[in-house]
This record gives sequence, C-alpha cells and structure tokens, in this order.
Amino acid sequence: MRMGIAGKLAQGFINSKITPLLIIASLLIGVFAALNTPREEEPQIVVPMIDIYVPYPGHSAKDVEERITRPLEKVISTIQGVEYIYSASRPDFSIVTARFYVGEDTEESLVKLWSTMMKNMDLMPPGVTFPPLIKSMSIDDVPVLSLTLWGEHYDGYRLRQIAGELSNELKKIADVSEIHITGGLKRTMRVILDADRLRAHHLDPLQVARVIQQANQALPAGSFQKSNREFTVRSGEFLQSGRDLEHLVVGVVDGNPVYLSNVARIVDGPEEVNQYVFHGFGPAGKTHLAEDVPAVTIAIAKRKGADAMRVADRIRQKLEALQGRLIPGDLHITESRNYGKTASEKVATLLEHLMGAIVAVTLIVGLFLGWRGGLVVFASVPITFALTLFVYYLFGYTLNRVTLFALIFVTGIVVDDSIIVAENLHRHFSMRKLPKLQAALLAINEVGNPTILATLTVIASVLPMAFVSGLMGPYMSPMPIGASLAMLFSLLVALVA
Repeated sequence: MRMGIAGKLAQGFINSKITPLLIIASLLIGVFAALNTPREEEPQIVVPMIDIYVPYPGHSAKDVEERITRPLEKVISTIQGVEYIYSASRPDFSIVTARFYVGEDTEESLVKLWSTMMKNMDLMPPGVTFPPLIKSMSIDDVPVLSLTLWGEHYDGYRLRQIAGELSNELKKIADVSEIHITGGLKRTMRVILDADRLRAHHLDPLQVARVIQQANQALPAGSFQKSNREFTVRSGEFLQSGRDLEHLVVGVVDGNPVYLSNVARIVDGPEEVNQYVFHGFGPAGKTHLAEDVPAVTIAIAKRKGADAMRVADRIRQKLEALQGRLIPGDLHITESRNYGKTASEKVATLLEHLMGAIVAVTLIVGLFLGWRGGLVVFASVPITFALTLFVYYLFGYTLNRVTLFALIFVTGIVVDDSIIVAENLHRHFSMRKLPKLQAALLAINEVGNPTILATLTVIASVLPMAFVSGLMGPYMSPMPIGASLAMLFSLLVALVA
C-alpha cells in the first residue's frame, strides 16, 4: 500500500508513545491560554487620533481660522500616515485633530506630529501661547469602570474633594491608564475686585491680573556646584490658599504697599455651578431616596491589552481597602458601569454556547456512527480549540465576541475532518478484512488527501477576509484568522490523534 501525506502522518503517530503526551499538552496550553488571555467585549482597534490645542487669546474665530487653523492643517497634512484632519476654530483658540491610518503606532505618530509642529512654529503669528497642547486619543480611553460617589449628607464640593483623593490612590493600580472626574464643584480661589478701591489706589484690573499670574509660578534661578554636586535653584512658589492671595502686593501708593486684600475680596471655596450631576433610584430600585442627591462620577480607563475584568477586580479590592480610611462610612459608591463584568459575562455566554455546540455535534455523530465515532469527534474539538486559543494568546488577541464567534462559526466545520476519518474507520472496521491497525492506516490514507484539499479550499475562501482594509479590517480579522487556524488544527488532529 502506497502511503500519501495523510497515511504517513497517521503511521508516524498511531503507535507513538508521544501522541498521548501531545494531546495532554495541547489541552493544558489551551487551559492556560483561556485563563491568561485578556477578556474584552470588543476587539481593540489601533486608530491614532491626536488633538492639537493652540490658544490665541484676544482674537475672533475668523482670525483664528486664517492665521492658526489653516497653516496647521497644511503642516499636518505633510506628515506620513495622516488620513484625515478635522478642525474647529473658536474665539481665542483652535483645535485641530489628526487621524492616522488604522494600525499606525500611536507613540510613533505622536512623535512625528510633535517634531513636525516644533519645526514649523515659525509659521505661527505673535501672541500664540507656546508650546501648544498636544494630546493623543485611543479606544482604550473608553472607561472600563465608572464609580458614582453619593451620600445624603454630602454636597458636590465635598464629593469632588473625596473623588480627587480617591483618584490619586486608584492611579497607583496596575494597568489603570486614565481617570476622569465628572460632577461636583472644584476648589477655586476667586478674586472679586472692588472698583472704587481700585480707583482710590490708582490700579486697574489688568494690572492686578498680571501680578497674580506672575506670583503664581516657580521659575528656575540658576544652579551652583559644591562638593561634586550640582544644586538647582528655583525662585517663587505657587499660591496655596486665600491667605497667600490676601498678602500679595499688587501696587505701591505713596511708598506704601497695596495688598490684594485692600482692593478685593478673596473667596476660597467651591467654584460657581456650571453643571449638575445627581444620583437617584427609580420605582423598582432597592434603595429609596426622598429626592435625588448630588453625585460625582469617577470614570477609569485601562491600559492597552489589559484584562478589563482583572482591572475592575483590582479597583474593587482597592476600594475595600480604603473603606473607613479615605472613604467615609456614610458615603456610597455605586458601579454605574462595569465593562469588565459585562465582557466576562458575554465571554462566558459564548463559551457556554460553544460547549453546547460541541455536545450537540457529538451526539449527532454518535447517533449515526456509534459511540466510538462520537468519542473521536468529542475529543478532537476541544484539542482543536485549545490549540487555537493558545495561538490567540501568542498573537496578542483578546477573548471577545469576535474571536469566540470565530470558534462557534467553525464548530460545524472543524468536525468535518474528524467525521470523514471516523466514518471511513467505521466502514473498514465493519468489513473486518484487515487487522485494526492496518485497517485504520488504510482508512486514513484513502480519505486523507481529499480531506486535506477540502480543508485548504475552505481556508482559502475564509482567510482573505483578514486582509480587508479600513476600520473593519482589524475588527474582523480575528474571525478569519481564528477560523483558518481552527480548521488547520482540526485537520492535524483528525489525521494524528
């Protein structure tokens, strides 16, 4: 009997002592990959977007458009990798957003844009605040966890203070990227000038504003060396309290200093209300409040590639540790959004459906080919998916609805190879013309080459989806890649195991 590729593979592994070890190792690395691969609800798409804020105080939107926005757009359009440019011109400032092609490296794009901006700052007119604010955005900036702080005895000002202190602690957690606070009232020091007193001391508001700005900064004042050490000297310090403002000298009249408290009233406390954030419960809620109460929301984003569920668990553990120390006993913290929990639930649901599909296919095959045929299929599918999950882990994919849908999508396909081999084995064993070992090799050799060609044909029809360009390419690429890998592994398992 002349052996083909399939027959030679089967002959090499059918009596090998290493075959059971390979099967066990495949299942173990699959379990390892399932436990350690980050879980997310959606695939991560790298689309670098960078905002450039250029302040141009004292100018109209039209002037900003002509003198700031248009020159910036021309400069940014020369950067390699930029796909679209969006801009908005407002009185006193310009915002230009550069969107790069899908897949461009965010850090590299940021460096290229910064370098280009710095080389062309001579195009900016006098009066532009230098340097401009450049900030990147990514899909990972979307919060994975939102915490709402509320209490019946707390106002927005106190809630904001607690949220700020809490954010400083949460930033220390591994894989926490950005934290945004919404609601509440920030602490501000307001200077309310008295027009009559200003005139009496021969001062004007602009003069007072300049003095305050100059006083609220720390500047380098040189350095000196001593004992083989260099010391940097800085002069000035930032204003810390209302008392600092009150004792600030804003002018001199008849040789006497004029303090800010002589011409203005200093208010150190909450800012003026510019937004309202309240927390309440509907009729079906377990908690009942007489009325909605002020609230502050802390939105927490994770780093790229981090497991959303694990990040949320670490934050929850940190909050428990801070109870009673930083978080008062009568302050409530409600999870208004838990991306990690929803991602884990959806992944678990897809895994349940996957197991259900495997059991259903096994029962159908066992019904027509007997328990041996069903056992072959039942064993081949977990091994196939275990190897596929391990490759997902190596490729840096996450467990999300697309990657798992790829496995569900090919469940009926990956069993084809095992069913074809199991059916031919069943036929040869029923004929009882040859010993079982020779019958098995003959059965695999007969259907091996056509099975290989059929599998490669299906892979060739699915794999091109991985090369789709645009936003849908990275989003959908895990599905054709995962399906192709699963079919390839199913072929090897059917011929070897």
